[in-house]
Amino acid sequence: MTSTAEAAAFNPTPPFGLLLDVDGPIASPVSRSVAIESIAQDLTDMANQGIPVIFNTGRSDDFIAQQVIPPMRAAGLLPDAPVFTISEKGAVWAAVTPEGLGEIHIDEELKLPTALFDDIRDLVAERFSGHMFFDETKRSMVSVEQSTEVENKDYLEAQKEFDAAIPALLSKHQLEHVRIDPTIISTDVEHEGVGKDIGAERTLSLLEARGITAQTWFTMGDSRTDYAMATWLHERGLPVSHVDVRPEDGIPETEYEVLTSSTGAIHDEAGAEFLSRWAADPQNTRAGRGD
Repeated sequence: MTSTAEAAAFNPTPPFGLLLDVDGPIASPVSRSVAIESIAQDLTDMANQGIPVIFNTGRSDDFIAQQVIPPMRAAGLLPDAPVFTISEKGAVWAAVTPEGLGEIHIDEELKLPTALFDDIRDLVAERFSGHMFFDETKRSMVSVEQSTEVENKDYLEAQKEFDAAIPALLSKHQLEHVRIDPTIISTDVEHEGVGKDIGAERTLSLLEARGITAQTWFTMGDSRTDYAMATWLHERGLPVSHVDVRPEDGIPETEYEVLTSSTGAIHDEAGAEFLSRWAADPQNTRAGRGD
């Protein structure tokens, strides 16, 4: 491992890497921001020591630029730290630097047509603007999100009606390989080729290009779909532990270790708990069961 005062350490074989969903583990699902100060500090401290930090999220690159990078910059993120965002579930990606995002890449094969964006934007404006807003920052998928001033239970009722209106628009545009993916605060209309496993695959490619191979992996998320990144890594023989910060949906049977908060914390409070533990002694921390 080598470093200078002006750049992050370079470690070709860090003891672990972090592959992180953003909403829930990192950003509060209430404020939609990195609300717990220690999260940005711990992520930054680990990244500066050469620990890969990859945000594998359905969020847009703009959300990362506006909500995640500023607190990491304030925490002292150094140039050349191995930090990336893989946004929109694998369709968009970029390096994260203290100055902002590097070159933004888009997988054009996973991008939905502009006409569908336009129709769903109109649908929200005409029928659902009291409960949700159209996410103008998405590049490949179409997303709507709960307005922050609306109670979640009221949003979820409106979401059912919104989701039910989408298949007709998909038929109108003769789109077959598209799925509707609702969460507790949003709905994504996305190409069926995207997913958290695609983000995991892209992660290894990005790190390989920098000459980095993590020895083990911690993944973290707040929904069942987030398990896909741990499953993908495990299937390729990589030691992995998955942190579920919202286990109320039930923990599925897996062949890899699943961790939950020992204090009962959920969402970003659980995320902060684990990040602080790993940041305290990163060089002696490993993921996987150890068996």
